[in-house]
Amino acid sequence: MRIGIMGLGRIGAFHAATLSGLDAVDSLVVTDPVAAATTSVAERFGAKAVDSPEAVFAAGVDGVVIAAATDAHPELILAAVKAGVPVFCEKPVARTVEESLELLRAVEGSGVEVQIGYNRRFDAGCVAARRAVLSGELGKLHTVRSTTLDPAPPPAAYIAVSGGIFRDCSVHDFDIVRWVTGREVVEVYATGGNRGADHIREAGDVDTASSLLTLDDGTIAVISNSRHNARGHDVRLELHGMKDSIAVGLEDGLPLRSVEPGATFPAGTPHDFFMDRFADAYRAELTAFTEVVAGSAPSPCTVADGIEASRIADACTLSLHEHRPVRLDEVRK
Repeated sequence: MRIGIMGLGRIGAFHAATLSGLDAVDSLVVTDPVAAATTSVAERFGAKAVDSPEAVFAAGVDGVVIAAATDAHPELILAAVKAGVPVFCEKPVARTVEESLELLRAVEGSGVEVQIGYNRRFDAGCVAARRAVLSGELGKLHTVRSTTLDPAPPPAAYIAVSGGIFRDCSVHDFDIVRWVTGREVVEVYATGGNRGADHIREAGDVDTASSLLTLDDGTIAVISNSRHNARGHDVRLELHGMKDSIAVGLEDGLPLRSVEPGATFPAGTPHDFFMDRFADAYRAELTAFTEVVAGSAPSPCTVADGIEASRIADACTLSLHEHRPVRLDEVRK
C-alpha cells in the first residue's frame, strides 16, 4: 500500500522511518510546509516528495498519516475523509474539545476510519495490563497510578501552543487509564507548581502536576507529571486490585535508582526520550493503522476516544486554576 505523510517535523520524520520498514507499506508520499524537510525525508526513505496535502491525495495514497501542527488537524482529517482515505492523526484531534466535536459530527457516518495517535495503547506492557484487568485476575481495582516525567522541558515556542501540561503531557496518562481499566472518569482534582523553567511559568502553565481521578466504579487513579526529570524519560503504570498488583515500566531502562543496600535494579541505561521508550509501541501502532487501511480492522483509537481524553485534560486545567474538584459532566456542558 501507499501511505501519505503530512507534516515532517520530529514525529513525522520518525513515522516515515517506521512506515518505510513495514512489510505492508510499498511506498510513501510526503509533504511539509518547509520544503527542505520534505526533501530531506524523501531522500532518506525513498519517498515521493510533493508540495501540498492536495498533491498527496492526487498521488493515489491508500491512507494518510497526519503529523502536522494541531491547528491543521481538523482540516486535514476532513480532507482525507472527503477523499475516502483512512487517516491516522497524532493527538489531539483539534485545538479545543469544541472543535473536536464539530469534526466528530462531520465525519460520523462517512464510513472512513479515523485513528487518533495514542501510542501507549500499543505498548506491550500496557496491552498486558489491560488483559490482566479484563480477565479479572487482579480482582476489583482500587488504585491506579500513572506517571509521565520528561527529562527536560520543551522550548518556549512549543509551550506557547501546547495548551498546558494536562492537554499536552498528562493526556497520555488519561487515555491509558481509560483504556486499560475500561472505565470512565467522573471527577478530577488537580494541582501543580513551578520548580524551574521560567518560560513555562510566564506562559501561565505549571511544570509539575498531579491529578486525582475518580472512575465510574469508584477506583482512584493518581497521575503524576513533570517537565523536569534529569535522570530520563519515566513512564510507568501501576494497577492495584483486591487479588493482585502489577506494574508497567519496571524494567532495566527505568530512569530511577534505588538507594537500598545491595540493590542493582534497574541495571540498564535509563530511557532518555519518548521515542526511545516507545519505539516498539509506535511500530505496533502504525502496523495497526495499515490493518485499518487494508479494511481488516476498525480504528483502535477513535475520534471519540481522543475527545474524552481532552475533556479530562480540560477538567484538570479548570481544577488547577479554580482549586476545586471538577465533575466531567461540568465540562461536557
